[in-house]
Amino acid sequence: MDREKELDLPAIDNLVVAGWTGRNVAVLEAHISELAALGVARPKSVPIFYRNSATLLTTAASIQVVGDKSSGEAEFVLYALGAALWVGVGSDHTDRHAETINVTMSKQMCPKPVGVRLWRYADVKPHWEQLMLRSFVPGENGERRVYQQGSVANMRPPEELIRLYTGRDALPAGTAMFCGTLPVHGGIAHSNAFEIELEDPVLERKLAHAYTILSLPDEG
Repeated sequence: MDREKELDLPAIDNLVVAGWTGRNVAVLEAHISELAALGVARPKSVPIFYRNSATLLTTAASIQVVGDKSSGEAEFVLYALGAALWVGVGSDHTDRHAETINVTMSKQMCPKPVGVRLWRYADVKPHWEQLMLRSFVPGENGERRVYQQGSVANMRPPEELIRLYTGRDALPAGTAMFCGTLPVHGGIAHSNAFEIELEDPVLERKLAHAYTILSLPDEG
């Protein structure tokens, strides 16, 4: 039985982005407050599930966005492929200006970068809450700085999110689900590069992906 595999993007035909998935109420409120400071309305429910086009998923090393108001978010991503559930790492890259107008629309405006390597969820389930999620952005003098960091235990468990979304115990085959993010260090910021990683300290391995962001002119 394979413990790792490469993501087959054509096999994914259903993409859902779970928002406001924080398990800790104080941390959840902190993230809501971060976005409220940018004019983003509070969600009508928590968690909430945004349907996106599966064609937004990309393993490319570069993405193109309009303007300089977008930013990435490190998330673990669940994939229902074949008869198994797999976990990967991705970035819910989002246009923050559009987010102040309509969150669902903003989720659809940017590509969703994901790492190509996946782990079988059954292998990490026994020590799930020890997995660490991180993101990095360029800092001063070109050195990368930690933008987000924390345990996946900050988000609701995969089984709970699946049940809340589907009403069942399994994701439909061909589904990818982004599962929520962590508060950022130093405030939400646009950058020209973003790195994400999911670390498994028990099996001593990491899933990682890095991409650059090209800002296209906003002509109004």
